Amino acid sequence: MERHNLIFRGIEMKKILITGVNGFVGSHLSEYILNNNLAEVYGTYRTKNDNFSNIKDIMKKIELIECDITDSYAVDKTIEEIKPEYIFHLAAQAFVPSSWKSPIETLNTNIIGSLNLFEAIKKNNKNITIQIAGSSEEYGLVKENEVPIKETNPLRPLSPYGVSKVTMDLLGYQYHQSYGLKIIRTRAFNHEGPRRGESYVTSNFAKQVALIEAGEQEPVLKVGNLEAKRDYTDVRDTVRAYWLAAEKCIPGEVYNIASGKVYQIKEIVEILKKLSEKEFRTEQDPKRLRPSDVQILSGDSSKFRKQTGWKPEIPFEKTMEDTLDYWRNKINKK
Repeated sequence: MERHNLIFRGIEMKKILITGVNGFVGSHLSEYILNNNLAEVYGTYRTKNDNFSNIKDIMKKIELIECDITDSYAVDKTIEEIKPEYIFHLAAQAFVPSSWKSPIETLNTNIIGSLNLFEAIKKNNKNITIQIAGSSEEYGLVKENEVPIKETNPLRPLSPYGVSKVTMDLLGYQYHQSYGLKIIRTRAFNHEGPRRGESYVTSNFAKQVALIEAGEQEPVLKVGNLEAKRDYTDVRDTVRAYWLAAEKCIPGEVYNIASGKVYQIKEIVEILKKLSEKEFRTEQDPKRLRPSDVQILSGDSSKFRKQTGWKPEIPFEKTMEDTLDYWRNKINKK
């Protein structure tokens, strides 16, 4: 199928491909690009059985392509047909606890899927700029004297997910060094906001509070480890960072994307108590505890900020308010 770049105000727009476009981050990145008229958006999804609710309001503005990234032929065909200038590689098995239950699926999706993408780009067009979405989970076991975490910190992943992201990260480095691929490696710390999957702690807590408010759950918030500390950025700030990474960062280099502000999980509970229309208490659920947990993730993103001028703009309290409103709206529409 022959495709042509769109023209906006007399200027030919960039053609970009987002893998996993219907996911949490993919949907927000698509919105950011479309709302700012930055590029023509193409996006991959895995199968026709996927959930497209995250992009239901913008589906008509995106060219959707069915492509399982673990299928090398499908990936190669997609790159050959679309001929994108930028690729944002977001397709992944992204939920850390699931990686213990399904380590093979996690490693296959995150490593082999990335390898298929790099091979397809090497074959079709080495001039494509690729931003790969790594994770703060790559750092894993962090010592007290290593906080805030710089890109040079040792990688000691504590989950199959973390291992898979380290491998993708290093493959990106190797393909840049060996074949000259323009791969920009980012390690984003926790990014949250509306449409976040309910398995993730911020969204899960917000959904529970919305159910309590609606009278569909007793006034008890089920929790796991409340002592862990995380560096939270609003997803809308994170996707803006991803765009800037592709535009301004140096291929082969790695960049932390982080707010630099740390919250204990129990502080999320306190924020939600202030936002909630009903009082509730907390109760620890043993099923929510991980086999091993990273106790602190606090990022130093000074390298990225210096390179791009980026800084987060949305306060975490606003992130949680918008996430709670998202769940209130979903529950009220049932």
